[in-house]
Amino acid sequence: MEFDLVPIQKLLEQAFPDDTITVRGTKETLVLVGKAAKAATVERALAILKPFAQSTVSNIEVVSARPEKQIALHVLFAELDRTVSESFAVNLLSTGAGNTPGQTSTGQFSPASSPQLKGAIGDAVTGASTTFNLANALNIFAFRPDLNLGATIQALQAKGLLQILAQPDLVATDGKEAHFTVGGEFPVPVPQSGASAGAITVQFREFGIRLSFTPSTTPNGTVKLHVLPEVSTIDAANGIMLSGFNIPALSTRRVETDVELSPGQSFVIAGLLDDRVIQNFSRIPGISDIPILGALFRSRSKTRSKTELIVVVTPEIRTPLPEGTQPPLPAMPEPFLSRVPGAPAAQSTEAKK
Repeated sequence: MEFDLVPIQKLLEQAFPDDTITVRGTKETLVLVGKAAKAATVERALAILKPFAQSTVSNIEVVSARPEKQIALHVLFAELDRTVSESFAVNLLSTGAGNTPGQTSTGQFSPASSPQLKGAIGDAVTGASTTFNLANALNIFAFRPDLNLGATIQALQAKGLLQILAQPDLVATDGKEAHFTVGGEFPVPVPQSGASAGAITVQFREFGIRLSFTPSTTPNGTVKLHVLPEVSTIDAANGIMLSGFNIPALSTRRVETDVELSPGQSFVIAGLLDDRVIQNFSRIPGISDIPILGALFRSRSKTRSKTELIVVVTPEIRTPLPEGTQPPLPAMPEPFLSRVPGAPAAQSTEAKK
């Protein structure tokens, strides 16, 4: 019994009235021939034929009636990092007050090193001398020779501001995905197993600013976007040690969303906050609980960092230039490429005359 292709042909003509598509073949294999304006039309036509045959083949020539639209995406990454730190500590040292050299420290900040006693055997205590080595005098140092008493004090406040800005521009054909990455790679050692047990191979992981988007135009003249921006930085504080290698961690912020915009309209992804507080407190038990005086036997440090990331995305529709049109070329502000270093500049035409 001959396989009837007429119902399938009518179905294709109804589904794609603007294209010339013909179906041929048998119940085992159906072949599409003709011309279509879009590659997506071929995929949909093959999907229609799938229930009617065991296999389907396309021999359709994609001939676009007009140039495909392109979407230019202007992206602005703005990152603001605020850091505030405070620290306070007191280290006391005695070079011999009360005939007793000594020192006190919580150990949080660098204290003076142990004293060196100088004197002869059999001498009285008053005849001995002591020496302290100060590797770090912190930011305040006081010493009373008549009292044989010294102190190193750290009382600091620091504020920092970091701004990171990137403005990548991407162009993609309607319906096609585009990617952008700026950053670097760091090595990660990976132990092997099996026959290669004990061997170490190195893999590289990316970090930095990434952007992935898929644009598509609508009949209303708007642009639909599937946007995936990502910012990652190396986080050495949360790294691990593996086989003697220090492997840093990654601090990543990622957003994935779908929006619809008019050409030239912008949308903002904000609120990607990273707020961290690190506080360390050390004290000497017992004596640090004494009112007022106990403050000399306590030390503390506090660091607070707040990072905010803002992403601004602006799409624009672009069409290829008509055939025969001379594209504009970038104009250099100074013709330095035509000059040889050390050679005199070329004279103008008027000067030669």
